[in-house]
Amino acid sequence: MEQYESDRLSPAQVAAVRRSMTTSRTRAALSRRSLIRGSALGALAVGGAGTLSACGIPAASKSGGGISSEDHSAKEKEISFSNWTEYIDMSDDEKHRPSLEAFTKRTGIKVKYTEDINDNVEFFGKIKPQLAAGQDTGRDILVLTDWLAARLIRYGWVQKLDPAHLPHAYTNLAGQFRNPDWDPGRAYSYPWQGIATVIAYNTKATGGRKITSVSQLLDDPKLKGKVGLLSEMRDTVGMTLLDLGKDPRDFTADDFDAAIARLQKAVDKSQVRRFTGNDYIADLSKGDLAACLAWAGDVVQLQADNPHVEFAIPDAGYISSTDNMLVPNKARHKTNAEKLMDHYYEPAVGAQLAAWINYVTPLDAAVVKPELLKIDKDVANDPLIVPDKAMSAKAHSFRSLTAKEETSFEEKFARLSGG
Repeated sequence: MEQYESDRLSPAQVAAVRRSMTTSRTRAALSRRSLIRGSALGALAVGGAGTLSACGIPAASKSGGGISSEDHSAKEKEISFSNWTEYIDMSDDEKHRPSLEAFTKRTGIKVKYTEDINDNVEFFGKIKPQLAAGQDTGRDILVLTDWLAARLIRYGWVQKLDPAHLPHAYTNLAGQFRNPDWDPGRAYSYPWQGIATVIAYNTKATGGRKITSVSQLLDDPKLKGKVGLLSEMRDTVGMTLLDLGKDPRDFTADDFDAAIARLQKAVDKSQVRRFTGNDYIADLSKGDLAACLAWAGDVVQLQADNPHVEFAIPDAGYISSTDNMLVPNKARHKTNAEKLMDHYYEPAVGAQLAAWINYVTPLDAAVVKPELLKIDKDVANDPLIVPDKAMSAKAHSFRSLTAKEETSFEEKFARLSGG
């Protein structure tokens, strides 16, 4: 496999990344998840498949394949890249994005990087009319959470990727992310970062006890009124399904209802304090929440600030999801976009990104960990950033839903959570 010298971190760059770690852990790890993930129900509200024609927009394609268009990459050395806020490495003075600048230096391709995704629902509302009408969105790469990425693939609104332009991505992608049911073999998408849903607890608030299962969260009387659950349906219901011995990758409507019933019982007896986005962070740190479901990126930051915060991966497993890079229909610079995607699967570049933002790296541990060790040993050895084999084996994705299931399940969860 070809290696690019300019993609490797020099000793000076390694030192710079190391100096920035304190800042990154206290700010960047929080920022992406602090913008609460939009629910699928919300996305339906701003215009699902059934409402498109009613709005005067042509109905979505159901082909499951995107529309190729003329690629101007050879003549136009540029890319337009839309991502979430503070979801990329930055220099100490916050004026530069080193990994993007390294890509431009090597390829000559300039990147217009825009932090214009604040919420899956909101962003879907922005791009839906153009994609449904077969128009260019003005963007070559989008980063969307898996459930929305799945919908765009299902509608035929994103382009199939060319494996010839993604040699590092194909080789270095971690096994647990290779075959989501909504994009088998990653024909249309590659993960930007992974998201692990775990149990977090404050040992000061639990009296030193470890909280290691959803059953404890829902049933332990000593935790009554001090438990937090996530307002994201797939995370909370998915973790409950696992605790019930069901596989979130293959469950029935009856299984879903059983999970909702179990959660409702905990809510009715006031076991649950509230359902949250990542505003659980302050409550957990203070001990107002003794234990909760949490996102791994937040836990990494919390542990850096509070020695009482710990996490557990239940024996039953945990929910793993992804934010994904996609090329929308009519994008002008598909080849350039694929080259940039592949850039982030170079081990040194992937390590640089992981060290700064502290989410789950999508790169295989065998290739990214040696590079992370050069930057920060704590990050390299943190299973919430670089899952080891044991943690990877416990990862479970939440299966794709039909449009009917999506509406029904989100409505049931909204009644439960008060959403």
